Amino acid sequence: MYLVCGEALFDFFSEDDASGQASKVNFKAIAGGSPFNVAVGLRRLGVDSALFAGLSTDYLGRRLQQVLQEEGVRPDYLVDFAAPTTLAMVAVGANGSPHYSFRGEGCADRQLSLAHLPSLSQVRGLHIGSFSLVVQPVADTLLALVQRESGKRLITLDPNVRLNPQPNIALWRERVATLVQLADMIKVSDEDLSLLYPEQDPQRVIESWLEHRCQLVFLTRGGEGASVFSRAHGSWSVPACSVKIADTVGAGDTFQAALITWLTEHRLDSVEGVQQLSREQIDAMLGFAVRAAALTCSKTGPDLPYRHQLS
Repeated sequence: MYLVCGEALFDFFSEDDASGQASKVNFKAIAGGSPFNVAVGLRRLGVDSALFAGLSTDYLGRRLQQVLQEEGVRPDYLVDFAAPTTLAMVAVGANGSPHYSFRGEGCADRQLSLAHLPSLSQVRGLHIGSFSLVVQPVADTLLALVQRESGKRLITLDPNVRLNPQPNIALWRERVATLVQLADMIKVSDEDLSLLYPEQDPQRVIESWLEHRCQLVFLTRGGEGASVFSRAHGSWSVPACSVKIADTVGAGDTFQAALITWLTEHRLDSVEGVQQLSREQIDAMLGFAVRAAALTCSKTGPDLPYRHQLS
């Protein structure tokens, strides 16, 4: 089983008002959050997954729990809190890229503390990412979990920088710098790197990450495709798949879930497995993730693909 760690929330997308009333705004609420999406994406691609997250006991929190149950994500690591559910207001730009505004202070997904650290007897790997890395107390809880498990289980990281819930970019840099020393595989977007290190060459940043235990870094560039940087085999890029884009919401989470799925299907979802990958295997994994992300971009919202759609 793969354990995804971090926030679960509701994305609120504004919709056109058919009544024509300028003062009336309609919203469509979709269960989400980057870690939530990755856990669901893994199940849709056929990988047994669980989510380590705090869920509210309010109506929206129970709905999140119901969605996870319907998707087949195991509930073993969910923790209930009598706190609100985080809300993310989403505006989609002309190029399909989302812009977020979060309402999350004091909400349930931030409440995980060191007292909630789980035992992981059935877990083969951990994935961490997004603003749960930098808001407290969940940030220090996830750091402690990764520090405990690094080298024992496959650790994957996606910074997925969101400055609205935590605008302190120095804090983001500090926490990412710590986590990249513990991860075996990292996925990062060009937007993340431009926020974290605006004055630095992305390739130099990634090469510095490979000086630690990390074996692979995947860099996504939206419509320009994606690149991979391997400690053993150098770096190369592939183009994006040609697709009519509805929006890019959930594309990065799909890419991440697809990487883990490829490793799992080939029985390489371990610290040793990632170290042994050939260039050809890495290229196949990269291509699989690019195709999966393209499918998500063709649909509105974080509607991640199923395995049969990628056969």
